[in-house]
Amino acid sequence: MEQKHINKNEILQKLTPLIENTAIRYNAIPLEIDFSKENGKWFLRIFLYKKDGVTLDDCENVSRSLNPFLDDLIPVKFYLEVSSPGLDRKLKSDKEFIIFQGKLIDLKLKSFVDNIDEKHFIAKIIDFDPENGLTVQKIDDNKNYLIPSDKIQKAQLHIEDI
Repeated sequence: MEQKHINKNEILQKLTPLIENTAIRYNAIPLEIDFSKENGKWFLRIFLYKKDGVTLDDCENVSRSLNPFLDDLIPVKFYLEVSSPGLDRKLKSDKEFIIFQGKLIDLKLKSFVDNIDEKHFIAKIIDFDPENGLTVQKIDDNKNYLIPSDKIQKAQLHIEDI
């Protein structure tokens, strides 16, 4: 079988507007769009977010709406997976810090930040600014702290809050 060179970034650039517009029709936001190869098979994974929760119907509707267009945009056989991001979602983009404002997160820092004496704690997202970073309210002292984005090692939704 002939091996084709696949430019994942080029394919994602073509797919992203289509996926975003389709998701919006169902009042959803694509948090993450991933096109990758695993064990010799290509997967297009779309993780949707809705304020009131993503249902199986939402996933099916987005999947059915996209299917007629994807074969023209993706030059290889692939598997489509549309799902919710999961309860313990790791926050991977600036957009997610904005979407999940007001939610509790488990935050792990790469290094200490001014006035914070620990590197792993639970906090509520107060605000996010790409220039300055993440403003959180630590649960144990109810004080607000500004954490530069480059100091964040890992942030994920705190399960008890969901």
